[in-house]
Amino acid sequence: MAKRVAIVGAGVSGLASIKCCLEEGLEPTCFERSDDLGGLWRFTTKVCSVTKCPDFTVTGQWEVVTQHEGKQESAIFDAVMVCTGFLTDPYLPLDSFPGINTFKGQYFHSRQYKYPNIFKDKRVLVVGMGNSGTDIAVEASHLAEKVFLSTTGGAWVISRVFDSGYPWDMVFTTRFQNMFRNSLPTPIVNWLLARKMNSWFHHANYGLVPEDRTQLREPVLNDELPGRIITGKVLIKPSIKEVKENSVIFNNTPKEEPIDIIVFATGYTFAFPFLDESVVKVENGQASLYKYIFPAHLPKPTLAVIGLIKPLGSIIPTGETQARWVVRVLKGINKLPPQSVMIEEVNARKENKPSGFGLCYCKALQADYITYIDELLTYINAKPNLFSMLLMDPRLGLTIFFGPFTPYQFRLTGPGKWEGARNAILTQWDRTFKVTKTRSVQESPSPFASLLKLLSLLALLMAIFLIFL
Repeated sequence: MAKRVAIVGAGVSGLASIKCCLEEGLEPTCFERSDDLGGLWRFTTKVCSVTKCPDFTVTGQWEVVTQHEGKQESAIFDAVMVCTGFLTDPYLPLDSFPGINTFKGQYFHSRQYKYPNIFKDKRVLVVGMGNSGTDIAVEASHLAEKVFLSTTGGAWVISRVFDSGYPWDMVFTTRFQNMFRNSLPTPIVNWLLARKMNSWFHHANYGLVPEDRTQLREPVLNDELPGRIITGKVLIKPSIKEVKENSVIFNNTPKEEPIDIIVFATGYTFAFPFLDESVVKVENGQASLYKYIFPAHLPKPTLAVIGLIKPLGSIIPTGETQARWVVRVLKGINKLPPQSVMIEEVNARKENKPSGFGLCYCKALQADYITYIDELLTYINAKPNLFSMLLMDPRLGLTIFFGPFTPYQFRLTGPGKWEGARNAILTQWDRTFKVTKTRSVQESPSPFASLLKLLSLLALLMAIFLIFL
């Protein structure tokens, strides 16, 4: 009989968990409180509690109590995968904005924002310079009379269209780039990063340069923001000093600015209200989870948290890779280390001590995308052997090392191997630019360019030889 697995949440991590369970012959049941999808899921169903069964130390089973249309039900599951993520509860720190209770205009959290029509001919203030805040500010600037974007610490803003018109993540997130960054002292990496970020536009001239450059902060992806700022459609302002009935005073700027609408793009917090703190405890924006997944203290590894991590890369393949490992642990194919080892690692990560090399992943839930996924792939014997590939299939090996870190790489070997992975990797750029090449053009071949490519290839081969020597 297949093990029954309760999956809490039908977001991207929940969907990946369902898929991985089915691939390994497990029986998943997904509970989702909204009504967005259908199929294997029980939608508009709230998970009230997930508690250990009385014989948990022997069976590892959980009792899941749910509520649907006012009626509660209870069921026993062999395992639970919690896929609620870290964007669950809007963070609205109104106490940090003196006078907000006297404000006569409209204010709300960015989660409530749906359409820009509400901003027509209004004076709008967006608080918070994450991706949501900048997107809303740019959208509002097309309709509003005036838009202010308030930021406390600034941020790096990058375009989705990166070097030579390539997608930024396919250029930035490569094994070579990651190895290069991790081999350099952090101050040098920060200097190089700032130099690169300022190559599009000088952030200081736009009031955007980050105040704290020592710790990594997720860059803001917005192709329009610099253009909206330079044309005066979006005005960058510091933090708020005081909110009045119909205006706002910013720090270091005594002038009152009339405001009609305030949008608080102040982020989210997360919690697990259906779990007792003895199972998973949230402190300082993180939980005591081994590899961001397993509660280290449980005698049976039958509960896992998927997607509670902030890698500098896509969360979708991250969550799927986590789920691939988890389902093999649930089946007993892969074993976790002793509790003492797991607890020691969890405590070390909580200290957030920088290594002194590479980017500083010192904030809660942050992780090196490539390093983390490679570690999980190693556990399930699915990490590609780069050195072997460079010898046996150099074209593939070079593409994997210098090319984009795309999830096709995760399917070259091991469980879940896909025969089409090699070809998908070698042709990924063709698909990337298929949508842009809607007009055929002839490029004149250049003898100099061909010679340069040959010399570059020889230099790369020499570098690889020295790296693996």
